[in-house]
Amino acid sequence: MLKAVIVDSNAISRGLLNTVLLDGGYDVVGQTHTGHAGWVLAQKHKPHLFCIAREQVEDGEDVVEKLRAEMPKTMIFMVSGTLDAAAVQAALARGVQGFIVKPFKADAVLKTIRNTVLAIVRQHRGA
Repeated sequence: MLKAVIVDSNAISRGLLNTVLLDGGYDVVGQTHTGHAGWVLAQKHKPHLFCIAREQVEDGEDVVEKLRAEMPKTMIFMVSGTLDAAAVQAALARGVQGFIVKPFKADAVLKTIRNTVLAIVRQHRGA
């Protein structure tokens, strides 16, 4: 079972994403509201998935960059209600690999994660 950490300042969003992931067969090993606390959880649990809200990606804590450097196999998903081309490009440049759009639709979230996992596997096989 793949382990996940959720980072979002909005408790309702964290709870909804937690439910979607649990129902989808993922093991949510931690959730928190700040990028720094998310980093601490990641160091403790070594998650396969790290879902982090756009605000925490852009808060200056450099959590995504730290994850990329120290846990390169962790898949990072940015969670946001608004995704414009500039934000997507900036997130990709930082190391984000997938995007989960609010409001959550369970099937769309799970499909996004599955497709990202498959793309990364294919990429590693080709390398």
